[in-house]
Amino acid sequence: MSATASASASASTTTEVKQHQSINDQPKSLTERVSRGDKEGKIKLEGIPKFEDKYEEREWVKEHMAAAFRFWGRMGYGEGLAGHITVVDPVDPSCYWMNPICVHFGVMTKSKLALVGPDGHVRPEGAQLPINTAGFYIHSSIHKARPDIKAAGHTHTLYGKSWSVFGKPIDIMSQDSCLFYNNLAVYKNFGGIVLAQQEGENIAAALGKAKNCILQNHGLLTVGDTVDEMAHSFHALERACHMQLLTEAAAANGHQKFVIDDEDAAFTAATLCDPEATYLNFKPEFDLLIETQPDLLR
Repeated sequence: MSATASASASASTTTEVKQHQSINDQPKSLTERVSRGDKEGKIKLEGIPKFEDKYEEREWVKEHMAAAFRFWGRMGYGEGLAGHITVVDPVDPSCYWMNPICVHFGVMTKSKLALVGPDGHVRPEGAQLPINTAGFYIHSSIHKARPDIKAAGHTHTLYGKSWSVFGKPIDIMSQDSCLFYNNLAVYKNFGGIVLAQQEGENIAAALGKAKNCILQNHGLLTVGDTVDEMAHSFHALERACHMQLLTEAAAANGHQKFVIDDEDAAFTAATLCDPEATYLNFKPEFDLLIETQPDLLR
């Protein structure tokens, strides 16, 4: 055998075969999949709580919603009048809770949240403060089109806006970005500031069955089974847009970019996209805010 043939044979025998994991080999319970306790099973990670009392659930929703705003405020996501979160009211699902316009995210409290009726007007059960018109048109359309989700959020963040000008999704390049594998839409038409129902309906149609959307020349929008999921997903998408911009700059200077293959992305997404996982990913932020900013419960 020649030296060249010998080297080729040696290389072929040492080539590593790509290994993939299967979700079928993992526990079905998300909390059991991502955490471990004692042998007796007494130490367990608690997931999304269940409520028999809808009024108790309403207070829980408002606490977590106020915390989501405080988190947005801490991250610098405020942009003047822009930015809104809505969460379906557990007591009357035809209504939803929403932040008032002109109140900074960083000072949001439970008592400042407004309850919006199906007619789009503020109801007496919540804060007697005006809401954002664009937010009403966007969110009312989303809640109508997607009765399966409980929360929706949108605001104008720097990296989300920056990447949105390209009118395309992010690449799946990291473990965290697998949250958006087959779970990210793009709305490719900027119709100006949303002051009409039709534009809200267009955005809802573009979202489709996904839970995350890039609005071209506008910013990011995320939805979730809980406000916690929405808040975590929004932050994760903002960071993914930041990473994309940095990566594109490096690639433009000759560095090769590798994306995650479909099989590994699907395996990772099966855990990251679970509503329990997205809820728990926000839990450290919620606990920190309750510990350091308890006035949000007012």
